[in-house]
Amino acid sequence: MVTIIQGTTKKPVSSRQLTDFFTCHNRYDGSLYIGYPIIGTAEGPYSIDALLVSESKGLVVFNLIEGRGVDGFQDAQDDSYNKLESKLRAHKALMKGRNLQVPIHPVTFAPARNDVTELSDEEHPLCNEKNLDAWLNTRKWDNPSSFKELVSVIQAISTIRKGRKKREVQNPNSRGAKLKRLEESIANLDNQQAKAVIETVEGVQRIRGLAGSGKTIVLALKAAYLHAQHPEWRIAVTFNTRSLKGQFRQFINTFAIEQSNEEPDWENLKVIHAWGAPGGGDRDGLYYSFCRTHGVEYHDFGSAKRTFGQGKELDGACQRALGACTRPSGIYDAILIDEAQDFPPSFLRLCYEMLKPGKRLVYAYDELQNLNSQPLPPPEEIFGRNPNGSPRVRFEPNRTGSPRQDVILEKCYRNSRPVLATAHALGFGVYRTPDERTGMGLVQIFDRAELWREVGYEAVDGELADGHEVTLARTPDSSPKFLDDHSPVEDLLQFGWFNSPEEQARWVVDAIKHNLEQDELRPDDIVVINPEPLTTRKVVGPIRQLLFEHGINSHLAGIDSSQDIFFDADGKSVAFTGIYRAKGNEAGMVYILNAQDCYGAFGNVAGVRNRLFTAITRSKAWVRVLGVGKDMQALRREFESVKNNDFRLRFRYPTEEERKKLTIVNRDMTGAELHKVRKTQGNIAQLVKELEKGIVRPEDLDADQRSRLIRLLNGEVA
Repeated sequence: MVTIIQGTTKKPVSSRQLTDFFTCHNRYDGSLYIGYPIIGTAEGPYSIDALLVSESKGLVVFNLIEGRGVDGFQDAQDDSYNKLESKLRAHKALMKGRNLQVPIHPVTFAPARNDVTELSDEEHPLCNEKNLDAWLNTRKWDNPSSFKELVSVIQAISTIRKGRKKREVQNPNSRGAKLKRLEESIANLDNQQAKAVIETVEGVQRIRGLAGSGKTIVLALKAAYLHAQHPEWRIAVTFNTRSLKGQFRQFINTFAIEQSNEEPDWENLKVIHAWGAPGGGDRDGLYYSFCRTHGVEYHDFGSAKRTFGQGKELDGACQRALGACTRPSGIYDAILIDEAQDFPPSFLRLCYEMLKPGKRLVYAYDELQNLNSQPLPPPEEIFGRNPNGSPRVRFEPNRTGSPRQDVILEKCYRNSRPVLATAHALGFGVYRTPDERTGMGLVQIFDRAELWREVGYEAVDGELADGHEVTLARTPDSSPKFLDDHSPVEDLLQFGWFNSPEEQARWVVDAIKHNLEQDELRPDDIVVINPEPLTTRKVVGPIRQLLFEHGINSHLAGIDSSQDIFFDADGKSVAFTGIYRAKGNEAGMVYILNAQDCYGAFGNVAGVRNRLFTAITRSKAWVRVLGVGKDMQALRREFESVKNNDFRLRFRYPTEEERKKLTIVNRDMTGAELHKVRKTQGNIAQLVKELEKGIVRPEDLDADQRSRLIRLLNGEVA
């Protein structure tokens, strides 16, 4: 069966007829790209009308005729063939001596012509829907041994990898060698990723996927593809984690050069922060641009915090700006948003209002990244309604051969099955000691149970429904086996308990020294994460000093390095980071310090569990979760339960009422809310103490207040 990937095309009718042909003739294999690839030439970017990449046929290059005019179709075929052959010859993996190992079959598809056989010849075939099947049957690829490399070249992924430092290894069983094989195994985009890059819709497109499913690279390649197709468009790419900026620019730049033979026009293609500030250049941001363009009041972070409250800074600022602007002006032709789960819905709506007609907004997010029971609202709710009450944005059901508005990236290519299942088990509290306030170990859960299936889990026992016992496991398709068969489970994941922070520090230094000297890992294969952002500089200082004494360089990401760069440019320094800068980044070996801080925290238990989940899922191979004290021992017991259950999640799915209680009990509180709750707890404790001692009698309390308090404590509505 042929996978159809619908890109931008100026020949919609013939493109549709070609895709209909392959939909009906499902015995063919491969991927059919419409409006892709774009080839960089001396004359500028050259777009191929359609390309079939098939293990049985090789490459079939289609020149599409939209009407009846076929004059010069032979020259057009020759041009497509020569440009594509030149592109492929530049890749040694596709060559044997001077010979290209991939057959290229050019053909002109003219569905409106009935006389194609009269105009066709062996060298320049001309087909319509009636004779295309017979012609394709004569095409074949006798030795498709380089098919995998061909796909990588067509997707331009091979070019992106060339920009990375070559990994030199001597021991085939070292960690460095294993990591090299892992990186080579993830050679190409899968079908879902390729579709997400190329498929372009008029309107809003949503891309969902787990950490490690490729959302960031998909958005970067999509931005470069749109820029190559429409260099006159103004396109913005934005994100929440500031250190992603350098990564985005690198990916976009490499892909753009591949497609157009020149760097992007960074005036039209902006990699831009979400918030922004006056000063221009790198200080610019989408929210600030909206305020400046429309002449509405701008709030910096401090002002927004004072005005709208802690935790509501961006939401309040965006809502205020939207409310003050009655007639928004279009600034961009397309906006792409990564890490959308970290933005309030009001920011997405602000971006939508900044778009010109066509409203091309692409937002990617991970519904499990924050493990919130309240995911992003549906698009009908985010983007508001028309005057007649209909939603401004509504996703239509996906149709075969048409670009999809709602894309799900099911496969996780970063975390192995044991690592990802452990992260979810700890993040949700699946095997946590039950809380007396809720009767459950769970600290949070999804309202919509079906979401588990959408992101790659299946129910292997029980029923995935409210009030039922269920056992969830990763499917083989969603968690490829090669991600965990390179090392035993005992090496993939280790939980370490120490008597003191000093002992923890010495252990980490010895382990990193061994990684670099014996394991053939590079410094930029290692990330050390402290989940508590306010203590990171203090916590990592002694470890970095010990490393320095051993001649090992390190840096604190965003503090003694550029805020827009996470890893050292030369790859010769170990990255230390707080949890927020870690998001969006990955490494072969991840060390998590002071994990005991993530066991629980009054007024923030869900928040600290989210931090642990995020830290664990930064790993491409190995994770070391470290800590001190009894909370670390409790966390380690949870991990042992995950391992004893073969990395499956076994629990009773809470009912709607229980989920509401979870949300209340384990909600994240601001500092002000914590202060109020603690003050009230102290007052109640004092009252109970004085009642017990007889200092205050029940009769001394106001009767109405007493009865209201009893009803509230019994869970009744006052």
